Amino acid sequence: MGKAVDMKIAFIGLGNMGGGMAANLVKAGHDVNAFDLSSDALDLAKDNGCSTFMAASEAVQGVDAVVSMLPNGAIVKSVYTSDVFGSAPEGTVFLDCSTIDVATAKEVASAATGAGYDMVDAPVSGGIAAANGGTLTFMVGGTESAFKRAEPILQAMGKAVIHAGDAGAGQTAKICNNMLLAVHMIGTCEAMKMAEKLGLDPQTFYEISSQSSGYNWSLNAYTPMPGVGVESPADNEYQGGFATALMLKDLRLAMEAADNSDSAVPLSSRAASLYEDYDAAGNGGLDFSSIIKTY
Repeated sequence: MGKAVDMKIAFIGLGNMGGGMAANLVKAGHDVNAFDLSSDALDLAKDNGCSTFMAASEAVQGVDAVVSMLPNGAIVKSVYTSDVFGSAPEGTVFLDCSTIDVATAKEVASAATGAGYDMVDAPVSGGIAAANGGTLTFMVGGTESAFKRAEPILQAMGKAVIHAGDAGAGQTAKICNNMLLAVHMIGTCEAMKMAEKLGLDPQTFYEISSQSSGYNWSLNAYTPMPGVGVESPADNEYQGGFATALMLKDLRLAMEAADNSDSAVPLSSRAASLYEDYDAAGNGGLDFSSIIKTY
């Protein structure tokens, strides 16, 4: 399906991810109304071709779609119920790209439907570079009709748009995916450091394991040891990439979802505990692969 053009889209939340995403909507031919609490973020959005607004309720007036990228579920719920519902035209499609808890995603989507709107939860995978480059992966929850409306908008910001199921399914896919990522990153770090301490050259271990049963994304595509394997944040003193604080946010959401669904997650629970300790030690701003330093 080709990308839609000439739509008016409100974008709420212009942080590290949202700023690049909004800019890509402009590049795709959309008319973007941008809102953020940060004046610096608004200035950058204006430089990128967006029209800027001082209130979310103003930004969403007269639009065809609203895209949001916000820090947590409480803020998502507040923004939509207080500023978007009733201000956006009836029938507008809402795309919340934030990573939030499944229960809130379902609650806000249900409220949107009740108010005469379509809504999808569409959290992303890919990080800041992918947001800027338009190569994000979107995991989308919502009805088939809402997904079809959202799909061309998401395609303007990403390389893959996958319908995961009903409302909340996008959030479920995101937190389960990143829970798995945390486990195999920690396992990769442990194996690499143990091999080194046993006298095996780290690059040699990489060449062996990356082509055998130890193959995994954290080793092959995001090697956590500097100077070994592929170029990654490890080669830039763990700057950029996916911050430890963001990984911990997703793990906390995953642990909450595990409790709510009575799911047994002993390995993931231990991974969450390790990242809690690592973040508490002041490493929240470093890439999540920097947890290798603890070994």
